[in-house]
Amino acid sequence: MSSQGIISKLQFNQDHSCFTCATENGLRIYNVDPLTQKLHLSGDEIGSISHASMLFRTNMIAIVGGGNTPRYDEKAVLIWDDSQTEQDKKIVMDITFSQPVVAVRMTRDRLIVVLRNQVHIFSFPNKPQRLYTFDTRDNPRGLCEVSTFEQILVFPGHKCGSVQVVSLETAMPGQSSSPVSISAHQNALACLALNHNGTLLATASAKGTLIRVFDVNSKKMLTELRRGADSAMLYCISFSHDSAFLCASSDKGTVHIFAVKNTSLNKRSTFKTMGFLGPYVESQWGLANFTVAAECACICAFGPGNSVIAVCVDGTFHKYVFTVEGNCNRESYDVYLDIGDDLMD
Repeated sequence: MSSQGIISKLQFNQDHSCFTCATENGLRIYNVDPLTQKLHLSGDEIGSISHASMLFRTNMIAIVGGGNTPRYDEKAVLIWDDSQTEQDKKIVMDITFSQPVVAVRMTRDRLIVVLRNQVHIFSFPNKPQRLYTFDTRDNPRGLCEVSTFEQILVFPGHKCGSVQVVSLETAMPGQSSSPVSISAHQNALACLALNHNGTLLATASAKGTLIRVFDVNSKKMLTELRRGADSAMLYCISFSHDSAFLCASSDKGTVHIFAVKNTSLNKRSTFKTMGFLGPYVESQWGLANFTVAAECACICAFGPGNSVIAVCVDGTFHKYVFTVEGNCNRESYDVYLDIGDDLMD
């Protein structure tokens, strides 16, 4: 591991143009294209950090303490405004909960805080008020996503393998409504992803062999994509900006790229399911893939053009370009923790 400190959490911002790197020695923020460091807050400034989330490309950053040398509570969400010039005025919001915070998401007018059994939604950023709280099944990975547009929120439902869907634009504080739930898997959820306008939902279970894509409005499954035949831990799934493709990373060290809009581009195979489970079944496999270090957690997202970015906890940055014919070539490789400090935009 780099001398810069053990990485506890990596997260892309809403348009995948930047990513946050929460470490035992503070926080770093990087621009994706070109790869440059945009902000470095040292451990002396903010202590060790367990989570960090950007609001698009603004100076508003949600921070959660944690790790070996925390300055801030793991049960609190702090909003850091880096545009403030004085150090003691940079924390513009501090909300404390009864349990550790496991994830944070932001929209331009909502702050979403995930605990292991609850999701809290606040008005944001002026005079934050708790608008509503949703109970979930145990959610140690903090699974929760919100679409960039339309503000569709998804998180684990009460039933194992189910996803609860909430429209933040139509939900009214203080009013109860019948939750919209999608039964996605029999096993516990491992990953969730929404496309930008909140019309498509992708899910993967703890088994990690299949990724399913659903129409959010009709709740119908549109396609089933096969990552592999053996079980794996999926770290991340992500839609392209135009919703035509999906990428996924796992502990097998492979980042898979699937076609979602034109599924005929995906490779296909037919195999017989075991015994009583049924006849021959056709599976859709990825149209392209590339490899990173096996069992090294990484997040993935689509970059400019037909490119896919993988950012790994070993400090490496990978950019590959793929074609609809299934070719995939490396365009760049870097160790992002070794990149020097630049100024924020």
